[in-house]
Amino acid sequence: MSRKITVTLSHDLGKDEARRRISDGFDKLRNGLAGGMMFQFAQSWSGADKLSFTAKGLGQNISGEIDIFPQHVRIEATLPTLLAVIAETIAGKVERDGRLLLEKK
Repeated sequence: MSRKITVTLSHDLGKDEARRRISDGFDKLRNGLAGGMMFQFAQSWSGADKLSFTAKGLGQNISGEIDIFPQHVRIEATLPTLLAVIAETIAGKVERDGRLLLEKK
């Protein structure tokens, strides 16, 4: 059975800088979302503040969205049965990687 995860990350970068960092660093986030397994990702921006993505691999599908807000980013993904059992681990990895992307430098 599939399982949905949601990760919300606060930031003080502003919407444009947060979008740039998510766009540039999506590779790191998708590795966490795939639980270290081989998935082929496709992504597209709809408007300036929503990144939609899908992934396929091992007969399984992942789908989700990343919404960029002025003071936070929300990552939502629906994990397939294969990954649902480690959903908390995946959410933790996505949260850690996302925080690193959005850290003020």
